[in-house]
Amino acid sequence: MSYNTEEIKQGIKLHCIDTNKFKTNLMAVFITLPLNRENITFDSVIPAVLKRGTENLRTQEDISKKLEDMYGASFDCGIEKIGDNHVIKFYLEALNNNFVPENSKQDISKDSIDLLLDIIFNPLIENNKFKDEYVESEKNNIKRLIESKIDNKDQYALNRCIEEMYKDKPYGLYKYGYTQDLEKINSENLYNYYINLISTSKIDIFISGELNTKDIIEIVRNNENIKKLKERKPNYIVNNEQTENKEEVQEQEIQDKMDIAQGKLVIGLDVEINDYNSKFPVSIYNVILR
Repeated sequence: MSYNTEEIKQGIKLHCIDTNKFKTNLMAVFITLPLNRENITFDSVIPAVLKRGTENLRTQEDISKKLEDMYGASFDCGIEKIGDNHVIKFYLEALNNNFVPENSKQDISKDSIDLLLDIIFNPLIENNKFKDEYVESEKNNIKRLIESKIDNKDQYALNRCIEEMYKDKPYGLYKYGYTQDLEKINSENLYNYYINLISTSKIDIFISGELNTKDIIEIVRNNENIKKLKERKPNYIVNNEQTENKEEVQEQEIQDKMDIAQGKLVIGLDVEINDYNSKFPVSIYNVILR
């Protein structure tokens, strides 16, 4: 296995992981930006709207047909908190070219990269804004997702612990945002936010599988959507310095009372670790305790 990193443009990096362990290649794009109470709900709506259609494939049905034509490739997207950063994630998994039928002239690797980048950077636009129908539909989906977080009591208890431990701090924000902020979002201001997002955020492109790294770099560099992106000094939190700047706090106990048959107990311990190598044993210890 080999790992290669190439800076495509300032603030945009390509990471190639060459391995022959799998019959498929995985392409992923991570867009990283600081966690922010004002914008966190916008962040959660963005990937949901982007997956609905592009200028070339205008509906989810069109995208699904394209994936089927690529021997059943799969696409997914989501959002995650990593330290004090919000990371918007897009994935596409497709068959490695080595396993495509010999009589096929299809370059699945190139098609996969082009499709993934098309979904992210060439969205369907109508009258200088996102399609109204798509935005309203995905706002409703996000609203149901946020409101249903209480249904999973294990995850709800963990989220509440994090909220209390990091109250008034970026990491304490709920990754999908807040229902009251959804009312402020419309197809026009969401599109304006998206334009700023892809112009200023850190972008990492990961491609893993049995690769010809040189060819992959050329495919990405020559992609029309990548060519349109500007260089940037990416706006994100480096090394999670906000979360890792620990303050001495008093122990506290929080109780949320509900009419349930089984109680949930979550204990949060904010450990100050200045030695980078010590983080790994602590992470393993945390998994053992779970």
